[in-house]
Amino acid sequence: MGIIKNYQSKGSCKVTFSHPVSAVSGAKAVQVLGDFNNWDMNDASKMKKGKDVFSTVIEITAGKTYEFRYLIDNSDWDNDYAADGYVPSPYPGINNSVLILDAVSKAAEPKTKIAKTVSSSPKTVKVEEKKTAKPAPAKAKPTAKVETPSKPVADKKVKLAVKVVKDDLKKIEGIGPKIAEILNSKGIVSFSDLAKGKVENIKRILEEAGPKFNVHEPSTWPTQAALAAKGKWDELKKLQDELNAGKSKK
Repeated sequence: MGIIKNYQSKGSCKVTFSHPVSAVSGAKAVQVLGDFNNWDMNDASKMKKGKDVFSTVIEITAGKTYEFRYLIDNSDWDNDYAADGYVPSPYPGINNSVLILDAVSKAAEPKTKIAKTVSSSPKTVKVEEKKTAKPAPAKAKPTAKVETPSKPVADKKVKLAVKVVKDDLKKIEGIGPKIAEILNSKGIVSFSDLAKGKVENIKRILEEAGPKFNVHEPSTWPTQAALAAKGKWDELKKLQDELNAGKSKK
């Protein structure tokens, strides 16, 4: 699994987006929204559900960088674990996935480029690139739960360096330096990211990291992270006093 980039001779790229079924257990519909469709729910086709993944192919102009996320059942958002990077969205504590497409000459022969698989680590979250000006609110009219990202309002390109502000995930009992690094590589870089993560998805990330890590029990991590994200350090300390290596003593 991963993002497949199939470059075309006419200067575009057919991108295959794939999102694991296991990451959205029970979901009926998954869409990919991003700069390439102006974050418009009405202009985003539903991804086809297969045995292991939801997937779709979208032809996009090459030579540009796009931000995107997956919309689950019109209510929840998820990032791509094989994205080229991650940058902060307009919403505090939430990151968008990044897709970087190389420029291709319209006279050149088409080529295919396969991005990292889900098990590999994405590129560094520091991205230096040319991109459109900061997005404005999207045209979509989502439900109350949807935190709709924004769409571009100008085509003027600017060069900038974006660095995601990380929280120290090691403050969560049960998470050490290596596990924090693994979670960061999967787009979980803040307490808010971890608080919103599903335990089964975190377990899957640890399983993919190898036998040294799948023995860890992350069932309390989102609860701890939710307290840390709200700055409730006293409550977090009280909870951690009742834990043993991040696991409940009961």
